[in-house]
Amino acid sequence: MIRVLIVDDSPTVRDALAYGLSKDPNIKVVGFAENGEEAINKVETLRPDVVTMDIIMPGMDGIEATRRIMETAPVPIVIVSSCYNHEEVELSYKAIMAGAVAILPKPTGLGGPYCPTDPELLKTIRLMAEVKVVKRTVRQTPQLQRTLRPIKQELGIVAIGASTGGPPVLQTILSGLPESFPVPVAVVQHISPGFIEGMIRWLQPSCSLTLKIATDREEVRAGSVYFAPDMKHMGIDRSRRILLTDAPPEHGVRPSVSFLFNSVLEAYGSRAMGILLTGMGRDGAKEMLQMHKKGCITMAQDEDTCVVFGMPKEAIRLGGVSHVLTPEGILKQILLYCGKQSNGGIE
Repeated sequence: MIRVLIVDDSPTVRDALAYGLSKDPNIKVVGFAENGEEAINKVETLRPDVVTMDIIMPGMDGIEATRRIMETAPVPIVIVSSCYNHEEVELSYKAIMAGAVAILPKPTGLGGPYCPTDPELLKTIRLMAEVKVVKRTVRQTPQLQRTLRPIKQELGIVAIGASTGGPPVLQTILSGLPESFPVPVAVVQHISPGFIEGMIRWLQPSCSLTLKIATDREEVRAGSVYFAPDMKHMGIDRSRRILLTDAPPEHGVRPSVSFLFNSVLEAYGSRAMGILLTGMGRDGAKEMLQMHKKGCITMAQDEDTCVVFGMPKEAIRLGGVSHVLTPEGILKQILLYCGKQSNGGIE
């Protein structure tokens, strides 16, 4: 039985979430909290398996509550936020940085545009209950230097796939790329519809490159990072232009990392770099193996730093990964391959 604590100052939202979760006989709502202080106390007394967390609440907000919980009694926290409120979306990503593991759109009532019985709600709670969270501490990266080696290989594009836990890892990597970065970057981040634009707004202030949601047929250029839009597969065609399509989901998702990796392999051949970050499932793993066989540089995030060691694990199991590294190690390896390694910073 998965025990859930619902934290929200709105009785309507609390009722809607409880109603939705009641549709799974293996999920039990064990309590409610109306603000951050109450949430901290109830996490300690009720010991839930998952917490759904509102962001804007009277008194202590969801960001501070998430930070405190992850410091004292870590538990998987799913942010439930309004995707129509730009400020709330951006605050949601601050909660992700504080240790929350996922974001879902806020229900607007039993008859509203977001149905609280949406399978995504139940699927997310079930999957997040299996995530092993730990107290938030500064993590060391010993012996990283042994995995790093510059190779003279011309690079045409960097393609990145991420799912659960991806946004803060993307921030680590993208914020370290210089304005002069010589190739375009394409990113597929699995995320609930309505949140990708807010993620870009949250990331942009820390990044020198231009971050944007990709548009169909636009030419990809160095110095820009292209994110797949909601519900569209994103690829790059042979003319180096964005290809967006409504083709069927792959591995149950759209946009799909597999679609992106297939396209960059076809368009760039061995000049493509593929990177798989934290996330559940197998999206992109087989395609990364094909990239590896064709001579592409392939990297996967290591297990210790993944929120969910799913996609990277599958790619490693298949033998398609050249380097298994921390997020900081992935960044440094990218810079080495591109001849942009700095003299300091990452140890």
